Amino acid sequence: MRNRRLVISAALVAAGMGLVPGIAQAAPGAGPDATLGTGGTTYSSPAERTVVTKGAQGAQGAAPGAKGAQGAQGTQGKQGAQDSSTSIYLTAHTDGARSVELRTHVIDFDAPALDVTVSWGDGTTDTYSLPAGGASDARDLKHKYAVLGTYDVRVTAKNAADGTEAVNELKFTTRGAEFTAHEPTRLLDTRTGTGAAKAQVGPRSSVALKVAGAAKVPAGATAVALNVTVTNATGAGHVSVQSTKDRAEGAETSNVNFAAGQTVPNLVIEAIGEDGYIHLFNGGWEAVDIIADVTGYFAPAHANGWGALNPTRVVDTREGLGAAKGQVPGQGAVGVEIAGRAGVPKGATAVAVNLTATNPRSAGHLTAYPSGKAAPATSNVNFTAGQTVANSAVVPIGPDGKINVRNGGWDPADVVVDVVGYYTPESRSALVAHGIPYRLLDTRKDSWGGWKAGPLKARTHFPMRLEGDTTTPDVDGWVLNTTVTDTRGNGFLSVTPDPNFWSDYANGTAVTPQRPVSSVLNWTKGATVANVAQTPGGKGGMIDLWNQGWEDTHLLVDLLAYYQTD
Repeated sequence: MRNRRLVISAALVAAGMGLVPGIAQAAPGAGPDATLGTGGTTYSSPAERTVVTKGAQGAQGAAPGAKGAQGAQGTQGKQGAQDSSTSIYLTAHTDGARSVELRTHVIDFDAPALDVTVSWGDGTTDTYSLPAGGASDARDLKHKYAVLGTYDVRVTAKNAADGTEAVNELKFTTRGAEFTAHEPTRLLDTRTGTGAAKAQVGPRSSVALKVAGAAKVPAGATAVALNVTVTNATGAGHVSVQSTKDRAEGAETSNVNFAAGQTVPNLVIEAIGEDGYIHLFNGGWEAVDIIADVTGYFAPAHANGWGALNPTRVVDTREGLGAAKGQVPGQGAVGVEIAGRAGVPKGATAVAVNLTATNPRSAGHLTAYPSGKAAPATSNVNFTAGQTVANSAVVPIGPDGKINVRNGGWDPADVVVDVVGYYTPESRSALVAHGIPYRLLDTRKDSWGGWKAGPLKARTHFPMRLEGDTTTPDVDGWVLNTTVTDTRGNGFLSVTPDPNFWSDYANGTAVTPQRPVSSVLNWTKGATVANVAQTPGGKGGMIDLWNQGWEDTHLLVDLLAYYQTD
């Protein structure tokens, strides 16, 4: 039996403690542990599934109270051991990426001493003993798996005196998922009828998109990296992407925000529904076209784990950094050396970057793709003349260690590339997808913890606590959807790990972090702009959200997923 448990905890915002120079109101929101709101999956095998083997008679049967005496492996039980009173109840919960929390409840009020063995399904076991005289023993055990996958846990309670054994089993799948790069491929385009009907998505309506089992994405994939683009919008609105139709249409969060006439993309890392679909909801009041391009998928199997990096600029054509100085010509491309640079190892299979187009002379788009391949018919960043716009991307790395960034416009544009992480077979940090995006911060609203509604001040940073006051964070990296709205001027947002512990802020000894040069998103006055930020937490499980503009702005932060080794 399998059922899902999702516990949504309120966003906790610590009470304001005054101002630190260069820092917005020092009230990190979302603590003490943002992972508490991400649920998990619960599996159970009731006591009725216990199969008893009577040593003296060699017969099998179900424990007392069994319905139909169905064995743990589907074998029909016999009645030779119906006098046995041993039963085992199992419950497992998968909160961590690779770990399972197992509760064993062994009940036998008549037997002598019992020897209990827990076989975890990966060749390892745990054992414990129960004293004679009868017992109802419930205990919790935790186990970490080296390899993600589906496992059969088998619990055996043996009566050494007469050889009687009671056995129950439980099958479960680890919660974490590792990444496999996918050549950029268009899964959905409502303009052409790709992946859905050839028709705009109506107002307050959704479109279902088959992901697992489509375009060489395996049926066992549990999450996907998609570039979602909205175009041909005649009014303002937003798109929410979730694993089920009900969740998408009832979402209080968004992935893409757009205004009339805009073409706007955003990277989405989202859990796939159990039926293999995701659902994209048009939250606006006018019909729009929606496009979705896959660049990778996650599955509970050994593939490529996440490697977190501090954001590092590797290309800026305005300065000649990482490429020739000068704009990338229209219909031209720039090769970017990635593997072996900026902390990305030689064996990395894909890289997470933030792409920015700036100073374009006319409208166009940027496409990032692996070197050695032809440029695909997909896009990552869309821009208009004179616009500065950014978008996150996950890009497969070519065999020569490079990626290409193509200017799909007809006129030159400058290109900026910031590396934020990578995927490699050597890393064991797996994705834990939230399933329902969880709002951690909305500066437009009061928090019960003391934070008063108000915009993020210009030229300041907001330290956000994502784990408790810890010196050993459990999370290797965070996948956050960041949105600015009610902007009062031009600016850009940076997201970086914070070098302090929360206690440093509490006792007034926090150091002001160095102002970063990397950007997550760029905005103009009056705009609402969203983009995904993939970032490690600092040594204390904290991040910094920097308003790099000269005017105040409101900020929203939604948790999509996180990466974890345990």
